[in-house]
Amino acid sequence: MDNKIIEVFIPGPAGRLEAKYFKSKKNTSPIALILQPHPQYGGTMNNKVVVDAFHAFMDNEFSVCRVNFRGVGKSDGEFDNGQGELADAAATLDWLEKENFENSQCWISGFSFGSLIAMQLLMRRPEINRFISISPQPNVYDFSFLSPCPTSGLVVSGKKDELVPQEHIKELNKRLTSQKGIKVDFQIIPEANHFFTKSSDDLIKTLDKYIKKETTLF
Repeated sequence: MDNKIIEVFIPGPAGRLEAKYFKSKKNTSPIALILQPHPQYGGTMNNKVVVDAFHAFMDNEFSVCRVNFRGVGKSDGEFDNGQGELADAAATLDWLEKENFENSQCWISGFSFGSLIAMQLLMRRPEINRFISISPQPNVYDFSFLSPCPTSGLVVSGKKDELVPQEHIKELNKRLTSQKGIKVDFQIIPEANHFFTKSSDDLIKTLDKYIKKETTLF
């Protein structure tokens, strides 16, 4: 299946953005955009968690894209503290939608810093109808903008996350699960750390199960 993953360059606000793209054979397939972890800590679109999520969507017949933010890999520009990265994500979603204008669903996903950008994009784009947030850091970033959170989704984190104390995830869970009209599933993987170093199989199973469950609803 890997030979169908192609490298593409997407016009972004600071120049071209390097991305990897898989197009499903079915015109009405759902689409998904996956966002990388923090560029200043070595994050790229080829991070293992991002690639695992990419394959989970691919295996469920999505047209899916992962992208290097500005200044990462072959992407033009330089790090912009989240503002520019959000603009990069929006430009990539524009491109993905144009490539798949008959899509049946639009998903956004991100890992760590990427999950913050994903959730910010979710608030700005009403067509996004599901999200998957992997290892969010509510102790580092303020997620209070998710009030109300516009759509249902999944939050996955590791019980042994060395960067995020569990009480911060519980607090986020409490805030999001009290909202009416949406359902946010919180999945804590018992042995996993922030990067799912020895728990990638558990992560993939969790993602696959959620994607299958939510795509059958549409």
